[in-house]
Amino acid sequence: MSFWAYMLRCADGSYYVGQTDALDSRVGQHQAGEAEGYTQGRRPVELVWSQDFPSRLEATEAEQQLKGWSRAKKEALIAGDWDRIRQLASRKVLRDTASAGSATPQDGRGGADPDPTNLTTVRAEEGLSAGEGPSRSTATTPTPPPVIVLVRPQLGENIGKAARAMLNFGLVEMRLVSPRDGWPNPQAGPAASGADVVLERAAVFDSVAEAVADCEHVYATTVRKRGVTKPVVTPEVAGQAIHAGPGRSAILFGPERSGLETDDVALARTILTVPINPEFGSLNLAQAVILVAYEWSKGLGAKGTLASPPTTELDPPAPQQELEGMLGQLDAMLVANGFFFPPDRTPATRRTVRTLLTKPGWSSQEVRTLRGILSALDGAKRRR
Repeated sequence: MSFWAYMLRCADGSYYVGQTDALDSRVGQHQAGEAEGYTQGRRPVELVWSQDFPSRLEATEAEQQLKGWSRAKKEALIAGDWDRIRQLASRKVLRDTASAGSATPQDGRGGADPDPTNLTTVRAEEGLSAGEGPSRSTATTPTPPPVIVLVRPQLGENIGKAARAMLNFGLVEMRLVSPRDGWPNPQAGPAASGADVVLERAAVFDSVAEAVADCEHVYATTVRKRGVTKPVVTPEVAGQAIHAGPGRSAILFGPERSGLETDDVALARTILTVPINPEFGSLNLAQAVILVAYEWSKGLGAKGTLASPPTTELDPPAPQQELEGMLGQLDAMLVANGFFFPPDRTPATRRTVRTLLTKPGWSSQEVRTLRGILSALDGAKRRR
Protein backbone atom coordinates (compact mmCIF):
# COMPACT_ATOMS: atom_id res chain seq x y z
CA MET A 1 0.00 0.00 0.00
CA SER A 2 1.29 3.46 -0.89
CA PHE A 3 0.85 6.70 1.02
CA TRP A 4 1.05 10.06 -0.69
CA ALA A 5 2.11 13.57 0.17
CA TYR A 6 0.59 16.02 -2.29
CA MET A 7 0.30 19.72 -3.11
CA LEU A 8 -2.66 21.59 -4.60
CA ARG A 9 -2.69 25.06 -6.14
CA CYS A 10 -5.83 26.92 -5.02
CA ALA A 11 -7.83 29.51 -6.95
CA ASP A 12 -6.37 32.34 -4.87
CA GLY A 13 -2.82 31.29 -5.73
CA SER A 14 -2.03 29.73 -2.36
CA TYR A 15 -0.86 26.15 -1.90
CA TYR A 16 -2.37 23.34 0.15
CA VAL A 17 -0.25 20.40 1.31
CA GLY A 18 -1.76 17.14 2.54
CA GLN A 19 -1.24 13.39 2.80
CA THR A 20 -3.50 10.45 1.98
CA ASP A 21 -3.57 6.76 1.14
CA ALA A 22 -5.95 7.30 -1.82
CA LEU A 23 -4.59 10.14 -3.93
CA ASP A 24 -7.14 10.24 -6.78
CA SER A 25 -10.10 10.00 -4.41
CA ARG A 26 -8.76 12.65 -2.06
CA VAL A 27 -7.99 15.12 -4.83
CA GLY A 28 -11.50 14.54 -6.17
CA GLN A 29 -12.93 15.42 -2.75
CA HIS A 30 -10.94 18.68 -2.71
CA GLN A 31 -12.10 19.55 -6.22
CA ALA A 32 -15.75 18.81 -5.40
CA GLY A 33 -15.64 20.81 -2.17
CA GLU A 34 -16.26 17.69 -0.07
CA ALA A 35 -13.04 18.15 1.93
CA GLU A 36 -13.95 20.56 4.71
CA GLY A 37 -11.32 23.10 5.61
CA TYR A 38 -8.79 25.20 3.73
CA THR A 39 -9.56 24.27 0.12
CA GLN A 40 -13.34 24.28 0.34
CA GLY A 41 -13.61 28.03 -0.20
CA ARG A 42 -10.65 28.28 -2.59
CA ARG A 43 -11.81 26.16 -5.53
CA PRO A 44 -11.06 25.24 -8.21
CA VAL A 45 -7.92 23.46 -7.05
CA GLU A 46 -5.29 21.70 -9.14
CA LEU A 47 -2.91 18.89 -8.20
CA VAL A 48 0.57 20.23 -8.93
CA TRP A 49 2.84 17.78 -7.09
CA SER A 50 2.67 14.38 -5.39
CA GLN A 51 5.05 11.72 -4.14
CA ASP A 52 4.41 8.23 -2.81
CA PHE A 53 5.93 6.79 0.38
CA PRO A 54 5.99 3.27 1.81
CA SER A 55 4.46 4.29 5.15
CA ARG A 56 1.95 6.81 6.47
CA LEU A 57 4.52 8.16 8.91
CA GLU A 58 6.90 9.11 6.10
CA ALA A 59 4.09 10.74 4.13
CA THR A 60 3.01 12.70 7.21
CA GLU A 61 6.56 13.86 7.87
CA ALA A 62 6.89 15.01 4.26
CA GLU A 63 3.59 16.90 4.58
CA GLN A 64 4.78 18.69 7.71
CA GLN A 65 8.09 19.59 6.09
CA LEU A 66 6.55 21.00 2.93
CA LYS A 67 4.08 23.12 4.90
CA GLY A 68 7.09 24.89 6.39
CA TRP A 69 8.61 25.66 3.00
CA SER A 70 8.37 29.12 1.46
CA ARG A 71 6.35 29.74 -1.67
CA ALA A 72 9.53 29.96 -3.74
CA LYS A 73 10.75 26.59 -2.55
CA LYS A 74 7.36 24.94 -3.13
CA GLU A 75 7.29 26.26 -6.67
CA ALA A 76 10.83 25.01 -7.27
CA LEU A 77 9.68 21.56 -6.15
CA ILE A 78 6.68 21.71 -8.48
CA ALA A 79 8.98 22.63 -11.37
CA GLY A 80 11.49 19.94 -10.41
CA ASP A 81 14.18 22.60 -10.15
CA TRP A 82 16.52 20.90 -7.70
CA ASP A 83 19.30 23.42 -8.21
CA ARG A 84 16.94 26.14 -7.06
CA ILE A 85 15.88 24.03 -4.04
CA ARG A 86 19.54 23.55 -3.06
CA GLN A 87 20.14 27.29 -3.42
CA LEU A 88 17.13 28.15 -1.23
CA ALA A 89 18.07 25.50 1.32
CA SER A 90 21.56 26.89 1.71
CA ARG A 91 20.48 30.46 2.44
CA LYS A 92 20.72 31.74 6.02
CA VAL A 93 17.10 32.58 6.75
CA LEU A 94 14.78 32.77 9.69
CA ARG A 95 12.60 29.87 10.75
CA ASP A 96 8.91 30.06 9.93
CA THR A 97 6.71 30.70 12.95
CA ALA A 98 4.96 27.31 12.73
CA SER A 99 6.54 24.41 14.57
CA ALA A 100 6.49 20.77 13.57
CA GLY A 101 4.11 20.06 16.40
CA SER A 102 1.48 22.66 15.62
CA ALA A 103 -0.94 23.28 12.82
CA THR A 104 0.72 25.15 9.99
CA PRO A 105 -1.03 27.69 7.77
CA GLN A 106 -1.60 26.33 4.29
CA ASP A 107 -1.12 29.65 2.57
CA GLY A 108 2.23 29.60 0.80
CA ARG A 109 2.15 33.11 -0.62
CA GLY A 110 4.96 34.51 1.50
CA GLY A 111 7.30 34.05 4.42
CA ALA A 112 10.86 32.94 4.95
CA ASP A 113 12.23 29.46 4.50
CA PRO A 114 12.45 27.36 7.64
CA ASP A 115 15.76 26.00 8.80
CA PRO A 116 16.82 23.66 6.00
CA THR A 117 18.34 21.22 8.46
CA ASN A 118 14.80 20.18 9.34
CA LEU A 119 13.91 19.16 5.79
CA THR A 120 14.77 15.49 5.83
CA THR A 121 11.84 13.52 4.45
CA VAL A 122 11.60 14.39 0.76
CA ARG A 123 13.93 11.89 -0.84
CA ALA A 124 17.54 12.95 -1.20
CA GLU A 125 17.95 10.78 -4.29
CA GLU A 126 15.40 12.98 -6.03
CA GLY A 127 17.48 16.12 -5.69
CA LEU A 128 17.86 17.47 -2.18
CA SER A 129 21.37 18.46 -1.26
CA ALA A 130 23.22 16.95 1.66
CA GLY A 131 22.66 20.20 3.53
CA GLU A 132 18.93 19.50 3.62
CA GLY A 133 19.34 16.84 6.32
CA PRO A 134 21.09 16.87 9.70
CA SER A 135 24.17 14.81 10.33
CA ARG A 136 23.20 11.61 12.13
CA SER A 137 26.21 11.84 14.36
CA THR A 138 26.08 15.52 15.36
CA ALA A 139 22.54 16.92 14.90
CA THR A 140 20.10 17.12 17.78
CA THR A 141 16.65 15.94 16.69
CA PRO A 142 13.82 17.68 18.55
CA THR A 143 11.43 15.35 20.37
CA PRO A 144 8.28 14.98 18.26
CA PRO A 145 4.92 15.92 19.73
CA PRO A 146 2.92 13.03 21.21
CA VAL A 147 0.38 11.08 19.18
CA ILE A 148 -3.17 11.05 20.58
CA VAL A 149 -4.71 7.60 20.17
CA LEU A 150 -8.48 7.26 20.67
CA VAL A 151 -9.24 3.60 21.28
CA ARG A 152 -12.66 2.45 20.04
CA PRO A 153 -14.28 5.92 20.30
CA GLN A 154 -18.05 5.75 20.15
CA LEU A 155 -19.35 9.14 18.97
CA GLY A 156 -18.16 11.28 16.09
CA GLU A 157 -18.93 14.38 18.15
CA ASN A 158 -16.46 13.29 20.81
CA ILE A 159 -13.77 12.68 18.20
CA GLY A 160 -14.33 16.22 16.90
CA LYS A 161 -14.21 17.70 20.40
CA ALA A 162 -10.99 15.81 21.11
CA ALA A 163 -9.50 17.22 17.89
CA ARG A 164 -10.47 20.72 19.01
CA ALA A 165 -8.79 20.13 22.38
CA MET A 166 -5.63 18.87 20.66
CA LEU A 167 -5.29 21.81 18.29
CA ASN A 168 -5.77 24.31 21.12
CA PHE A 169 -2.42 23.17 22.45
CA GLY A 170 -0.55 22.49 19.23
CA LEU A 171 -1.14 18.76 18.72
CA VAL A 172 -2.22 17.56 15.27
CA GLU A 173 -1.63 13.82 15.03
CA MET A 174 -4.68 11.75 15.96
CA ARG A 175 -4.97 8.01 15.50
CA LEU A 176 -8.25 6.10 15.79
CA VAL A 177 -8.51 2.44 16.74
CA SER A 178 -11.69 0.79 15.45
CA PRO A 179 -14.07 3.76 15.81
CA ARG A 180 -17.55 2.37 16.47
CA ASP A 181 -19.33 4.36 13.75
CA GLY A 182 -16.53 4.16 11.18
CA TRP A 183 -14.39 6.93 9.74
CA PRO A 184 -14.74 9.60 8.43
CA ASN A 185 -17.70 10.52 10.59
CA PRO A 186 -19.92 13.46 9.51
CA GLN A 187 -20.58 14.41 13.14
CA ALA A 188 -16.92 15.05 13.89
CA GLY A 189 -16.45 18.14 11.70
CA PRO A 190 -19.00 20.47 13.35
CA ALA A 191 -17.86 19.40 16.83
CA ALA A 192 -14.22 20.15 15.94
CA SER A 193 -15.12 23.85 15.48
CA GLY A 194 -12.44 24.44 12.84
CA ALA A 195 -9.82 21.87 13.90
CA ASP A 196 -10.08 20.36 10.43
CA VAL A 197 -6.35 19.81 10.08
CA VAL A 198 -6.49 17.23 12.89
CA LEU A 199 -9.45 15.36 11.39
CA GLU A 200 -7.95 15.38 7.90
CA ARG A 201 -4.76 13.75 9.19
CA ALA A 202 -6.51 11.22 11.42
CA ALA A 203 -5.38 7.65 10.67
CA VAL A 204 -7.44 4.54 11.41
CA PHE A 205 -6.00 1.29 12.77
CA ASP A 206 -7.49 -2.10 13.59
CA SER A 207 -5.65 -2.55 16.88
CA VAL A 208 -3.85 -0.59 19.56
CA ALA A 209 -0.64 -2.46 18.80
CA GLU A 210 -0.69 -1.27 15.19
CA ALA A 211 -1.52 2.29 16.20
CA VAL A 212 1.51 2.59 18.49
CA ALA A 213 3.95 0.41 16.56
CA ASP A 214 6.27 3.34 15.72
CA CYS A 215 6.21 4.83 19.24
CA GLU A 216 8.93 4.27 21.83
CA HIS A 217 6.82 5.49 24.78
CA VAL A 218 3.17 4.59 25.32
CA TYR A 219 1.00 6.08 28.08
CA ALA A 220 -2.43 4.69 29.02
CA THR A 221 -4.87 7.16 30.57
CA THR A 222 -7.00 5.48 33.23
CA VAL A 223 -8.26 6.13 36.76
CA ARG A 224 -7.67 2.47 37.65
CA LYS A 225 -4.65 0.23 37.25
CA ARG A 226 -6.91 -2.66 36.21
CA GLY A 227 -4.62 -5.28 37.73
CA VAL A 228 -1.58 -4.18 35.70
CA THR A 229 1.53 -3.17 37.64
CA LYS A 230 3.20 -0.25 35.87
CA PRO A 231 4.62 3.17 36.78
CA VAL A 232 1.87 5.73 37.42
CA VAL A 233 2.41 9.43 36.60
CA THR A 234 0.37 12.62 36.40
CA PRO A 235 -0.14 14.56 33.14
CA GLU A 236 2.45 17.10 34.29
CA VAL A 237 5.12 14.45 34.81
CA ALA A 238 4.23 12.76 31.54
CA GLY A 239 4.51 16.06 29.67
CA GLN A 240 7.97 16.68 31.08
CA ALA A 241 9.09 13.14 30.21
CA ILE A 242 7.82 13.44 26.64
CA HIS A 243 9.78 16.66 26.10
CA ALA A 244 12.87 15.07 27.62
CA GLY A 245 12.66 12.36 24.95
CA PRO A 246 14.05 11.01 22.81
CA GLY A 247 11.55 9.13 20.68
CA ARG A 248 7.91 9.40 19.75
CA SER A 249 5.24 9.04 22.44
CA ALA A 250 1.64 7.89 22.18
CA ILE A 251 -1.11 8.61 24.70
CA LEU A 252 -4.05 6.19 24.77
CA PHE A 253 -7.60 7.28 25.62
CA GLY A 254 -10.35 4.69 26.00
CA PRO A 255 -13.96 4.60 24.79
CA GLU A 256 -16.38 7.02 26.40
CA ARG A 257 -18.47 4.47 28.29
CA SER A 258 -15.89 2.17 29.84
CA GLY A 259 -12.38 3.52 29.28
CA LEU A 260 -9.40 1.40 28.31
CA GLU A 261 -9.58 -2.36 28.80
CA THR A 262 -6.94 -4.27 30.71
CA ASP A 263 -5.33 -5.54 27.50
CA ASP A 264 -5.06 -1.95 26.22
CA VAL A 265 -3.35 -0.83 29.43
CA ALA A 266 -1.04 -3.84 29.28
CA LEU A 267 0.38 -2.55 25.97
CA ALA A 268 1.43 0.71 27.58
CA ARG A 269 4.66 1.28 29.44
CA THR A 270 3.27 3.89 31.84
CA ILE A 271 -0.14 4.66 33.34
CA LEU A 272 -1.22 8.29 33.23
CA THR A 273 -3.76 9.30 35.87
CA VAL A 274 -5.30 12.68 36.65
CA PRO A 275 -5.66 13.42 40.40
CA ILE A 276 -9.42 13.72 40.75
CA ASN A 277 -12.31 13.68 43.23
CA PRO A 278 -12.42 10.06 44.48
CA GLU A 279 -16.21 10.26 44.77
CA PHE A 280 -16.62 11.35 41.14
CA GLY A 281 -13.84 10.31 38.82
CA SER A 282 -15.61 10.77 35.49
CA LEU A 283 -14.02 12.87 32.73
CA ASN A 284 -15.40 12.99 29.22
CA LEU A 285 -13.05 12.25 26.35
CA ALA A 286 -12.33 15.83 25.31
CA GLN A 287 -11.74 16.90 28.93
CA ALA A 288 -9.17 14.15 29.38
CA VAL A 289 -7.42 15.05 26.11
CA ILE A 290 -7.27 18.76 26.91
CA LEU A 291 -5.79 18.14 30.38
CA VAL A 292 -2.98 16.03 28.95
CA ALA A 293 -2.41 18.31 25.95
CA TYR A 294 -2.19 21.38 28.19
CA GLU A 295 0.41 19.81 30.47
CA TRP A 296 2.48 18.82 27.44
CA SER A 297 2.22 22.32 25.95
CA LYS A 298 3.70 23.87 29.11
CA GLY A 299 7.03 22.31 28.20
CA LEU A 300 7.23 24.15 24.88
CA GLY A 301 8.59 27.26 26.58
CA ALA A 302 10.17 29.77 24.20
CA LYS A 303 10.20 27.14 21.45
CA GLY A 304 6.43 27.01 21.22
CA THR A 305 3.98 28.96 19.09
CA LEU A 306 1.20 29.05 21.68
CA ALA A 307 0.17 32.45 22.98
CA SER A 308 -1.75 33.76 25.97
CA PRO A 309 -4.33 36.52 25.48
CA PRO A 310 -2.64 39.93 25.51
CA THR A 311 -2.79 41.90 28.72
CA THR A 312 -4.68 45.18 28.66
CA GLU A 313 -3.82 48.07 30.93
CA LEU A 314 -6.69 49.51 32.94
CA ASP A 315 -7.63 53.13 32.47
CA PRO A 316 -6.12 55.38 35.14
CA PRO A 317 -8.37 56.48 38.04
CA ALA A 318 -10.38 59.64 37.53
CA PRO A 319 -9.01 62.84 39.12
CA GLN A 320 -10.48 63.61 42.52
CA GLN A 321 -12.24 66.68 41.09
CA GLU A 322 -14.28 64.48 38.72
CA LEU A 323 -15.14 62.05 41.49
CA GLU A 324 -16.30 64.88 43.75
CA GLY A 325 -18.48 66.20 40.95
CA MET A 326 -20.18 62.81 40.54
CA LEU A 327 -20.70 62.47 44.30
CA GLY A 328 -22.21 65.97 44.47
CA GLN A 329 -24.60 65.19 41.63
CA LEU A 330 -25.70 61.95 43.25
CA ASP A 331 -26.13 63.64 46.65
CA ALA A 332 -28.39 66.30 45.15
CA MET A 333 -30.53 63.63 43.48
CA LEU A 334 -30.83 61.66 46.71
CA VAL A 335 -31.86 64.77 48.65
CA ALA A 336 -34.50 65.61 46.02
CA ASN A 337 -35.90 62.07 46.22
CA GLY A 338 -36.02 61.90 50.02
CA PHE A 339 -33.37 59.24 50.45
CA PHE A 340 -31.72 60.68 53.57
CA PHE A 341 -34.09 59.66 56.36
CA PRO A 342 -34.16 60.05 59.31
CA PRO A 343 -32.35 63.40 59.27
CA ASP A 344 -30.04 62.55 62.20
CA ARG A 345 -28.57 59.66 60.14
CA THR A 346 -27.78 61.84 57.11
CA PRO A 347 -24.05 62.46 57.87
CA ALA A 348 -23.40 58.75 58.49
CA THR A 349 -25.33 57.73 55.39
CA ARG A 350 -23.40 60.25 53.27
CA ARG A 351 -20.10 58.80 54.55
CA THR A 352 -21.29 55.30 53.66
CA VAL A 353 -22.20 56.44 50.12
CA ARG A 354 -18.79 58.07 49.67
CA THR A 355 -16.96 55.01 50.99
CA LEU A 356 -19.07 52.80 48.75
CA LEU A 357 -18.07 54.66 45.60
CA THR A 358 -14.38 55.13 46.40
CA LYS A 359 -13.18 51.64 47.24
CA PRO A 360 -13.44 48.11 45.79
CA GLY A 361 -14.63 45.06 47.71
CA TRP A 362 -18.03 46.23 48.87
CA SER A 363 -19.30 45.05 52.26
CA SER A 364 -22.83 43.78 52.86
CA GLN A 365 -23.80 47.13 54.40
CA GLU A 366 -22.48 48.96 51.33
CA VAL A 367 -24.41 46.69 49.00
CA ARG A 368 -27.59 47.28 51.01
CA THR A 369 -26.99 51.04 50.83
CA LEU A 370 -26.58 50.92 47.07
CA ARG A 371 -29.76 48.84 46.77
CA GLY A 372 -31.55 51.52 48.81
CA ILE A 373 -30.27 54.21 46.43
CA LEU A 374 -31.56 52.29 43.43
CA SER A 375 -34.93 51.71 45.10
CA ALA A 376 -35.27 55.41 45.92
CA LEU A 377 -34.48 56.46 42.36
CA ASP A 378 -36.79 53.80 40.96
CA GLY A 379 -39.64 54.96 43.22
CA ALA A 380 -39.18 58.57 42.13
CA LYS A 381 -39.31 57.47 38.52
CA ARG A 382 -42.57 55.66 39.11
CA ARG A 383 -44.12 58.69 40.87
CA ARG A 384 -43.33 60.87 37.86
